[in-house]
Amino acid sequence: QVQLVESGGGLVQAGGSLRLSCAASGSIFSINAMGWYRQAPGKQRELVAVVTNSGSTNYADSVKGRFTISRDNAKNTVYLQMNSLKPEDTAVYYCYAHVLSKGSSWSEDSWGQGTQVTVSS
Repeated sequence: QVQLVESGGGLVQAGGSLRLSCAASGSIFSINAMGWYRQAPGKQRELVAVVTNSGSTNYADSVKGRFTISRDNAKNTVYLQMNSLKPEDTAVYYCYAHVLSKGSSWSEDSWGQGTQVTVSS
C-alpha cells in the first residue's frame, strides 16, 4: 500500500508563485517516475510535468519556462515550483508516482488526493 500526500496549493494572484510538494510513503521498493497532473473544471486531466528517478524531465508546453519539477529520491518526494502563474493554471493538481511495491513483481500507478490551485486575475 502506497500513499501520496500533497501540500502547497492555495490562492495566488496572477504572476505569483506556489510550490507544491508530494511525499510518498508505505511499502515502497522503488519509484520510477513521479510527477504532477492537473484537472480544471469541465476538462480532462492533463500532464503537467514528470521526472524519472534518473532526473529526466518532461513538461507540458503550456508550463515550460514557468514550472520546474524536482525530486528528492531519499525522501520519496517530488516538488513543483510554479512561477508566473496564470488564471488558466487554475485546477486541482494531482501527484502521481509509478511505484514498485515491496514483494510485487510489477510497478503500479499511485495518485494523491489532489490539491487546489487557484490563480486570480
